[in-house]
Amino acid sequence: MKLKIFTWLSVTACTMFAMNAVAQQVVVDSSLLDRVTNLENQVTFSKHRESHLMVVGLLTVGFAANKTKDTYLGNTTISKTNSLADADHYEFSPMFLWRHGKKFLMEFEPSFAGDQLGVNWADVSYFAAPGLILRAGYLVIPYGFYSKHLAAGWIDKLATDPIGLADVPPTSDYGVEAEGGWQAGNMKFNYDVSLTNGMQLLPDGELQSTGIVDNNNNKLLTARLGWLPFSNSSLELGLSALTGKVGDQGTAYQKVAANMYAIDMNLVENIQPFQLNIKGQYNIMNLTHANYTDPNSNNSYSFTNHSTAGFIQAALRPSYSENNVVKNFEIAARYGNYTTPANSIWGAKSNALTFGLNYWLTWRTVIKFSYEAIKTTNTSDLNLGGTPGEINQSNTMYLQYSIEL
Repeated sequence: MKLKIFTWLSVTACTMFAMNAVAQQVVVDSSLLDRVTNLENQVTFSKHRESHLMVVGLLTVGFAANKTKDTYLGNTTISKTNSLADADHYEFSPMFLWRHGKKFLMEFEPSFAGDQLGVNWADVSYFAAPGLILRAGYLVIPYGFYSKHLAAGWIDKLATDPIGLADVPPTSDYGVEAEGGWQAGNMKFNYDVSLTNGMQLLPDGELQSTGIVDNNNNKLLTARLGWLPFSNSSLELGLSALTGKVGDQGTAYQKVAANMYAIDMNLVENIQPFQLNIKGQYNIMNLTHANYTDPNSNNSYSFTNHSTAGFIQAALRPSYSENNVVKNFEIAARYGNYTTPANSIWGAKSNALTFGLNYWLTWRTVIKFSYEAIKTTNTSDLNLGGTPGEINQSNTMYLQYSIEL
């Protein structure tokens, strides 16, 4: 009897001990599981809500055939070229977007174009408040509308950039920027202001980018104000200004300043079954007085350093046609002018006419056939070694494929 009682007590004790051990193990495993679950949730939350990487970009490739006729003092020369991959307008630009939290966005767009590897922009944006974005780095300056909003191959209606707009001022620079907008009844306004290193005056009066190291103690101030007068935002009118000293510090040019102005417009209007798209921009570029040195004789000379560049462009597409093929076609035309200072070494007046027929494979993929004729009349100074009166006629056909990746 005692043996049975002892056996029963032993079995009971062992059972209770085992149950207690299992219970403790379950508690430990449950606590560990909760911690693992919490970590997984944090990682998931951080990945999708706080940090996100996106790779987009663009590709433009095609074929160009050119005929150039040059006439000076009664003599004419003709040259013909053609190029696969469109050597003057080929571009592959992947763009990396990294969002860090809800406030920061980092942008980096390298570019392979013209057999060179460069960078279009590399900056970080801080979304400070509704209607206010702060930006710093290598950024696109807010001068006019074209360079910042329309230059991508899959956005532009024609295979080429408007003449003169890609030359002065440089489209990108190192600095800081503030942009945003606000609602005013049915109207909208947007603003964009930047402070950057600026431009450098060359010995012949031309301008170039200073790069990452400024050439003087002054900075370039650029600003654009946009106005959308209609509630449907179909029309935007813009006014830009740019000012800053461009001469090298410690030289005779250190007080020379550039003052530039631009007006632009962008209209997208639906007139069933068509969509009408009209864009335009006009730049005025002035530099204060300076005496330059003739590289041939070392004599001093001067000229009014005033340039203008502009274009007007229209495109028409039957976007609302019931025919799925017809609705993807688009016709476009553009007139452009670029006039540089007369009596300078680089004085010229250029007029460009460009026509195009596009077919849109998707909303961001287009095949473009464009034809461009540019006539340039030389207005440089003969005493400086120029060729005033020389006429250059360039005619180019483009077949181009552009896609936003």
